[in-house]
Amino acid sequence: MRGVGSTQRVARVTDRTPSLAATRVAYNDHVGLRQRRLLALVSASVLLIDDGAAAQVPFDAVPLADVLEVMLVDRDLVAIDANSGGQRSERLLLGENVLWMDSRGAVGVVLTDQRILAVGVGSGSWQQARYLRTESVPGDALLGDRVALVTTASRAIGFSSSSGNLVEKRIGVHEKVLARRVGENVGVVVTDRQALGLSPRIGGFFGVDLLLKERIESIDARANLVTLTTDRRLLIFRSPTGSWEERRRELNP
Repeated sequence: MRGVGSTQRVARVTDRTPSLAATRVAYNDHVGLRQRRLLALVSASVLLIDDGAAAQVPFDAVPLADVLEVMLVDRDLVAIDANSGGQRSERLLLGENVLWMDSRGAVGVVLTDQRILAVGVGSGSWQQARYLRTESVPGDALLGDRVALVTTASRAIGFSSSSGNLVEKRIGVHEKVLARRVGENVGVVVTDRQALGLSPRIGGFFGVDLLLKERIESIDARANLVTLTTDRRLLIFRSPTGSWEERRRELNP
């Protein structure tokens, strides 16, 4: 009886054991499922890496697509951020009139008869500077991809999209603005006494004095640097470091 029972028990176990072919099919299906899941995961990772690389554009990369739109809606200045999808609104003051507005790359500037307003991609709010009593309203602003520059008779005012702040440098009472230029990531104001380089990365103006009776020959603003050629020197301003370099020229006999 024990032998029969053992035989029957073995038979029942054998009946529940899948065939070798069925085992191979199940194993192959399991491996195939794992491979498909692994492939999907790798593909997703590659897509995330690609998207991250596209989102993390190097600061000095140029040109930069227009990712900010500035417009006047009724009595509100509205900046539309294409990167974050957000909007920044600033209400005009009583009796305030818009005289000039524009946007480029990641910055936007509005000039009214009372204020200078600037905004950048990712800014929490509009930045503003009121005119001084002795200042006339500037006719326009110069815009790069990440920098903006406004000049009056008494101030050089800059804006950086990276910091989202307005910065300014006073110009002397008897000092005269000779020229101003902007590149994608740099700006410069040249007076009869000094040259002021604007760096959006470092944030602020950085000056170099001109020599007595030094004559300006040319000013060129590229993506990240400014070259200022005089009859005595070649001056180079580098936006990433906020520094001026000098190379003396040979004097004509």
